[in-house]
Amino acid sequence: SIKPGDVIAVGDSFGWVNKIGVRAVSVITRDGKEHLIPNEDLMTTAVENWSYSDRNVRMRIPVGVAYTSDMQLVQELLYRAVDESPRVLKDPVPRIWMTDFGDNSVNWEIRAWISDPEGGMGNIRGDVLMRVWNLFQEHAIEIPFPQRDIYIKELPGMGGAEIPAPAPSET
Repeated sequence: SIKPGDVIAVGDSFGWVNKIGVRAVSVITRDGKEHLIPNEDLMTTAVENWSYSDRNVRMRIPVGVAYTSDMQLVQELLYRAVDESPRVLKDPVPRIWMTDFGDNSVNWEIRAWISDPEGGMGNIRGDVLMRVWNLFQEHAIEIPFPQRDIYIKELPGMGGAEIPAPAPSET
């Protein structure tokens, strides 16, 4: 069951239902493209109706921080970022969860609800992440990136001799 205005996903098509015709349904994507989906496909393919009985949609936004971060402050700043984003609903209340200890970061997830998925998901995710970035910059919270140190004990043709450490540079 779909109706004009519903936000649906069918295969690679995601958008809101514009018109329902005898042979096909017109779906307008966020890029303004119109996809005509044959009615037969709607009967034989899985259809996600994001707004069938409720227009609210939950978004998940992952964020990673350095292990040296103050985790209480991180949690407070994430709540503040999501709370200040105008499209995020106050009810249901957004949730912030520490999800795991990763290789390079402590991973968190923001779970927040919006009521207008036809307005786009990427733009709200970008808004929240920009707010997170600015708050983290203000409070010196580091967003880590993978770094690897490589130590080479020996190279072929060196007869087992270790590679000497580089001499300190003169300035």
